[in-house]
Amino acid sequence: MPIFRNWGVRKSNSLRTLALAACAILPLVSAACARADESPRALPAPVLDNSHTGATETAVLSGGCFWGMQGVFEHVKGVRQVLAGYSGGQKNTAQYEQVSTGDTGHAESVQITFDPKQVTYGQILKVYFSVASDPTELNRQGPDSGTQYRSDIFAANDAQKRIADAYITQLEKAHAFASPIVTRVINDQPKIGNLKLIYPALYNDRPVMVASLHS
Repeated sequence: MPIFRNWGVRKSNSLRTLALAACAILPLVSAACARADESPRALPAPVLDNSHTGATETAVLSGGCFWGMQGVFEHVKGVRQVLAGYSGGQKNTAQYEQVSTGDTGHAESVQITFDPKQVTYGQILKVYFSVASDPTELNRQGPDSGTQYRSDIFAANDAQKRIADAYITQLEKAHAFASPIVTRVINDQPKIGNLKLIYPALYNDRPVMVASLHS
């Protein structure tokens, strides 16, 4: 399954404020916009993590309502930008009504650009598992049900995949959650590399940007 790296522009402040207000007021909506069990837990730091470098990095995560995920990671020190959008499906089906059917392969996701000198990829994952989503729920988060609400980590490279796989194994061995972790780690970067290698004339180094329906 290819990584869908075409992200919608950030929603307007008024729409996003309304959504976050709903999360604060309505318990049912809050369950979907935060983590499913509403029980934040401190987790151990990843044993395997990346080294601090000078360049910014990108993490792509799915796990329930993307506005709720966006709201969490915007408050993490070292995060430079958080965009809400869809990943896992095809560009032409990245529309709210189609994704809501659960048949497009897309998941509501966030693209997090961060400074690894201030926050590591492993620390991003610790926040993700601890307070941003419930990794034990399969194809749902709280009252929201469907594959578009699944818990996936879209690793950008082999290093991110190793860190994510190792951290899930570490949390499972530590029995950090009462139920098994169902989060999948996906890395289709080799497919993108093969596209560039085999069809260089067709390869575009910059992913196409798609405007959001609700921008």
